[in-house]
Amino acid sequence: MSATYDLILKGGTVVNQDGEGRRDVAVRNGRIAGIGSFDGSQAGEVVDCAGLHVLPGVMDTQVHFREPGLEHKEDLETGSRAAVMGGLTAVFEMPNTNPLTTSEAALADKVGRGHHRMHCDFAFWVGGTRENVGDIPELERLPGAAGIKVFMGSSTGDLLVEDDQGVRDILSVTRRRAAFHSEDEFRLRERLGERVENDPASHPVWRDEIAALKCTQRLVAIARETGARIHILHLSTAEEVDFLIDHKDVASIEVTPHHLTLTDEAYHRLGSLVQMNPPVRAPRHSERLWWALQQGLLDIFGSDHAPHLLEEKKKPYPASPSGMTGVQTLVPIMLDHVNAGRLTLARFVDMTSAGPARLFQTARKGRIALGYDADFTVVDLKRKETIRNEWIASKCGWTPYDGKQVTGWPVGTLVRGQRVMWEGDLVQPSKGEAVVFLDGMKA
Repeated sequence: MSATYDLILKGGTVVNQDGEGRRDVAVRNGRIAGIGSFDGSQAGEVVDCAGLHVLPGVMDTQVHFREPGLEHKEDLETGSRAAVMGGLTAVFEMPNTNPLTTSEAALADKVGRGHHRMHCDFAFWVGGTRENVGDIPELERLPGAAGIKVFMGSSTGDLLVEDDQGVRDILSVTRRRAAFHSEDEFRLRERLGERVENDPASHPVWRDEIAALKCTQRLVAIARETGARIHILHLSTAEEVDFLIDHKDVASIEVTPHHLTLTDEAYHRLGSLVQMNPPVRAPRHSERLWWALQQGLLDIFGSDHAPHLLEEKKKPYPASPSGMTGVQTLVPIMLDHVNAGRLTLARFVDMTSAGPARLFQTARKGRIALGYDADFTVVDLKRKETIRNEWIASKCGWTPYDGKQVTGWPVGTLVRGQRVMWEGDLVQPSKGEAVVFLDGMKA
């Protein structure tokens, strides 16, 4: 009998928009061609998923892969390798590279670098600046563009737009949802003296909750004035949670695994390895973030994967750079929370697949449904593993979760019907392609 399908995922528990249940999934030409019960003889390849959960492909919409310009820390190949090793099928990469991703040429260069070199599918955020504001309506709709990203704090040079008028100019011309790093640069400058030499625990004292809240309040006001849609990255404070309850009509919200999992006691264990912007904070903030997650206020998870070499991170604070790995640990860390009862598997899927697709209008991604891309994250919910530095595929080779035991583990990553990772091994040459967006130009 000739094969009807290219591949069948057989015997797994499929999780999609109508719940979860034991079903097979058939794939043809990189798309989902059927959900139900199929005979293995109908496909050229059968993947045994008995005892496993088949999730829609997990997307991480905030990563820093450092290419071009800082490839000694990470590059598109190594960063995407870490992504698929952690079960991710698509990533959106940030514009603070060298050169900055602020022009059509710079974006096209990144798309070209990623095509069939990255292991997962990809898109790139374009930096919004004072200099390129006139080009934003076209830039945000170019093939491979995730949208416009603005740094209101924590950046330097052209990417820093700290003033209200600069942000207003950008939001006045955006049509897609624009993403923001929301920390008040003016307050950060005023409080530089709060940093204590050799004490990374002073990081959240310097970059306090007021700096985050003030910026988010300013940003929401400008979004209302201009009629723009905004996306607040890496929410980190209880104060912002309480403020944003009344502003979900204009603002979507990302939360990171590290702001949910780590608190300020980690500075005493790990020092500058947990130095991030915005910072890991006192337990009251993570507790309020969990409350917001359980109340449905938060929209998506993002790792904010921002790697630095260990020798760079071990410089005495504040010379140590902010940022840590996260793309490979997003799935196991959050599945561990699922197993601990802090969120449901359905909520995890919504925050990592359906949510990103809904917010950013990806085409054919985010669901296990007929005609969609055959992107799958296959997990063993009961598998216990210990996260180790040796497992990290990122070029920097470390994680703040080294030694942490988790329950729930990524077993396989399939991108457009191709098995890319299975049981910890890369099993397919890199074939990543640019994500297509409904709000973008025809790719």
